[in-house]
Amino acid sequence: MSPPLFTLDAILAATGGRAEDVASDAINSISIDSRELGPEALFVAIKGDRFDGHDFVDTALANGAVAALVSEGRSEGPGRIVVADALGGLRDLARAARARSRGFIVGVTGSVGKTTTKEALRLVFEAAGETHASIKSFNNHWGVPLMLARMPESAQFGVFEMGMNAPDEIRPLSQMVRPHVAVITAIAAAHLERLGSLENIARAKAEIFEGVEPGGAVVLNADHPQINILLEAAAAAGITRVVTYGFGRGVDWQITEVETAADKSFATIVQGDEQYALTLGVPGRHMLSNATAALIVAHLAGIEPQVALRALAAFGAQPGRGQRLVFGPTDKPLVVIDESYNANTASMAAALAVFSGIEAPGGRKLVVLGDMLELGADADALHAGLADAVRASGAERVHLVGRHMAALAAALPEALVASHSSTIAEAVDVIMGDLAYGDALMVKGSNGVGLSRIVTEVKAKFAQS
Repeated sequence: MSPPLFTLDAILAATGGRAEDVASDAINSISIDSRELGPEALFVAIKGDRFDGHDFVDTALANGAVAALVSEGRSEGPGRIVVADALGGLRDLARAARARSRGFIVGVTGSVGKTTTKEALRLVFEAAGETHASIKSFNNHWGVPLMLARMPESAQFGVFEMGMNAPDEIRPLSQMVRPHVAVITAIAAAHLERLGSLENIARAKAEIFEGVEPGGAVVLNADHPQINILLEAAAAAGITRVVTYGFGRGVDWQITEVETAADKSFATIVQGDEQYALTLGVPGRHMLSNATAALIVAHLAGIEPQVALRALAAFGAQPGRGQRLVFGPTDKPLVVIDESYNANTASMAAALAVFSGIEAPGGRKLVVLGDMLELGADADALHAGLADAVRASGAERVHLVGRHMAALAAALPEALVASHSSTIAEAVDVIMGDLAYGDALMVKGSNGVGLSRIVTEVKAKFAQS
């Protein structure tokens, strides 16, 4: 029988809390959502932007949680573990989980490709041993400690995604995770509203170096002009093991001989005198770049290259991040490329480049593009700057959603713009009425625009037709 994730005594020791009539001595899962509770769950009552977990403690306990971690003075009754601050207590549990771990720990950040690289690493590590990885995009001030606290002591590998919207956000996350390897996937125009420049974005991402374990390594995508900022920051953090990768010359691991098909990608990865044939079950140069980062980390972890390459061959796109969906008759299906989760200038250009290689099965090529959020004063110009990439994608009809997409509408030929709506609510009926079997559709925009609703509507209509 496996040991519990935490004993009650271990929780009290880690948090300095006190137990109020907690009946169970074993905690085997941790949740911050009273509706999603695992077995023998500890419910952590954190205060979020919209909800306060303390309002749901009784619900969580009624739904099967064996205990609730609550802030002093916020919730009373049996089944409580009372600490000074519930989120602080969750962080204490995260540090305790990391302190007892003997696993190989990896931290991943970057403007684009974080989640995809994390998922590629999860696949590779699972082929080599027990692996614990962040779910979804739980990468912020509560997501990282939640994911770290859930890591079993027996895990041989741990992979944690770290995100940020402003300076000084990644540093404490990395210092909590203490990765043996830190990966920065790319620097691109995201969160410019708060950070102001690509250089500042690079410096904020480089905060991940400050948590790297002594003797650890960093893996850096060199295909952006800010690479020198990252190299300087790594040196300032005392990190001597720096590995670069990319499509250009002069990197430690070079991606060459690239081929992409509708649902696959191929490349030769050159590292010194060694060459590796990389195959993925998803199209796109950016996907090859993310997978190369995973291959490098596997090498640093001592995993045989062929083990990593076989695992990566099964790698496919995730929902909202390039997943390919097919509906209807085999001879004339509706093909949907779901890129609805997030967007910035780099990921938008990459997605449109992939779409350029996709053929409509017997109809038209359409794209739905939503605003790229948090781009600051240059937002309109950056949206207008997508015009060449849209034209090169081969799209015949373009539906635009969001205030800043008006700038792109003005930069495109009038005949190409099928519609422009301020909100997704206004756009849904227009877009759905324009789709038919045989079409190829790509949906791409920042998560806050809500374009995932289009994908949901397509599934509901065309999967049942």
